[in-house]
Formats: sequence, structure tokens, C-alpha cells
Amino acid sequence: MFLSEYSHNMDTKGRVALPAEFREQLGEECVVAAGFDICLTVYPLEYWEKVVEKLMDLPPFSIDARKVQRNIIKNAKHLTFDKQGRILIPKNLRDYAFIQKEVKVIGVGRRIEIWDKQKLDEQQLSAEEFSNLAESLDLPADFTL
Repeated sequence: MFLSEYSHNMDTKGRVALPAEFREQLGEECVVAAGFDICLTVYPLEYWEKVVEKLMDLPPFSIDARKVQRNIIKNAKHLTFDKQGRILIPKNLRDYAFIQKEVKVIGVGRRIEIWDKQKLDEQQLSAEEFSNLAESLDLPADFTL
């Protein structure tokens, strides 16, 4: 499971280091894809295969389903780590997520998100907003944090 938040800088070639504990869980390679919230999502290979299966289970006659499938899968890239534990993020994905130099690498359970620091700062919720959002989700009564 991927947890916590880390600050890194992307180098001029588009390489970003992932934390050692994340690399250990990912193994030799990973998949990076466009995320839903102006970020990139990094998946372990096994989990990526499940994501693709679920995407392919969407209704084939739905134009919206095909657009989602196409947008996620066409932009996905298998990546390997260099000796310094960095991945080279393709330019099209850097552009999609507006990633410049300062990045945040966030563990989100079974996946990792890579954000441009400024874009993530814009997404930051106050304690009240967070509480109201959680309440609006109508979570089961036995759900606890």
C-alpha cells in the first residue's frame, strides 16, 4: 500500500525520483497514465492490468465509455527506473498534468499520484471542506478513519 506525500524536483529531462519505499513495492517497472484530477497516476503492473480490465468492461456502445478508455489507455506508458530511482515522464503526460519543476508524489492506497506542486496546492481542502465532502459521500455507518 502506498502512503504519504513527498516533495521532489523534476530534472530538465523530465525525470522524477520516486521514494525508495514506493520503488520497492512497484518492482522493476510501473505504468504511468493520465489521472482524473490534473495529475498523473502511477500503477504497479498487476493493478494496472485490473484497471484495464475494468475499463474494458464499460459498455462498448457508450461513446463516453470509449472516450474514457481511449484517454486513459492511449496516454499510458510502461516505465522502468534508472539507477537513481527515477522515471522519465513523457512530455505529453507532463503537459497533461502541467508538471513543471516542483512535484508532489503522493501514495493513495493502491496507486501513486504525481502532481505539479502548484496544482496540488490549488486542490487543498480546509478542515471544514474536507468534513463536508466526507459527509456528502454518504459513507456506510461502520466506516471509520
